[in-house]
Amino acid sequence: MAIAKAERLMNLALCLLGARRPLSKRELRGSVEAYLEAGSDDSFNRMFERDKDDLRELGLVIDTVENLDGEVGYLARRDSNRLPPITLDAEEAAALGLAAKVWQQARLAGAASGALQKLRAAGLPEDVDPYEAHGALEPRIPVHEAAFEPLMLACRDRRPVLFEYRKASAAHPEPRHVEPWALECWRGHWYLAGFDRDRGAERVFRLSRITGRVRSRGTGFTVPVPDVVTVRETVASWAGEIADRSALIRLRAGSGYPLRAKATEVRELGDGWDELEIPYGHGLDAWLVEFGPDVVVLEPAELRADVVDRLRAVAKG
Repeated sequence: MAIAKAERLMNLALCLLGARRPLSKRELRGSVEAYLEAGSDDSFNRMFERDKDDLRELGLVIDTVENLDGEVGYLARRDSNRLPPITLDAEEAAALGLAAKVWQQARLAGAASGALQKLRAAGLPEDVDPYEAHGALEPRIPVHEAAFEPLMLACRDRRPVLFEYRKASAAHPEPRHVEPWALECWRGHWYLAGFDRDRGAERVFRLSRITGRVRSRGTGFTVPVPDVVTVRETVASWAGEIADRSALIRLRAGSGYPLRAKATEVRELGDGWDELEIPYGHGLDAWLVEFGPDVVVLEPAELRADVVDRLRAVAKG
């Protein structure tokens, strides 16, 4: 929202909330500075009606009544626009405090901090330690990718976006036109789920592989948003978390710790190499390529061929 409009809406809301009787359009026009500069009566009437609708959409209850002179008047009664008292027990207060401390970066940090301050002013206990109450470590949700904020806003506003995306097996990024559904953090990485218009199917994108600026493209979605968006399950499947077979690989000693954590068996081969047996599903080839020359696939043959093809594609680029 533009600053000028936000200020105008705030001034109108204050006038309506502070009035002891219904105010006519004429009185409101003389009380709100921006309305004095509206020009013609038609321009003022259109601006006022839009502002009134916007305030009602934001939750302000505005009554329309007739005054003694037969004019239509407007009033926002304080008792109709007052929230009930906030009462929280210790567990609820601890949960809110914990949630507010999660966001340490990106756009939500200031909003979470401000909300917590308002709740404390309204009676939220200040002596509740959420970490002591729940016996947990202090949480963090790191957000390093520049694409996070514009994608978060696009998910909220249901706006399609354009961005350049580099797949793990590709040397160069490709344009993607996506209807964004949800963002989710999984094992330290952020992922976007949405409908890829060019491919006509649901896709999941890792934010760290988005290059350049995220741009909005038009309004409205062409397909309905699912009630449940399974980002983690999709990524887990692609990363081989849903395992239905085993792979045998050679791994350079002192490297590939995520692979070692997945291994069911590790054998030292000497000469700076180890042999690992890893359960895996779809997508392990893309993950292994990220380790470059530190990994050699021994079997199965089809996995080895997939990794070799991906490496060749990168080398050609």
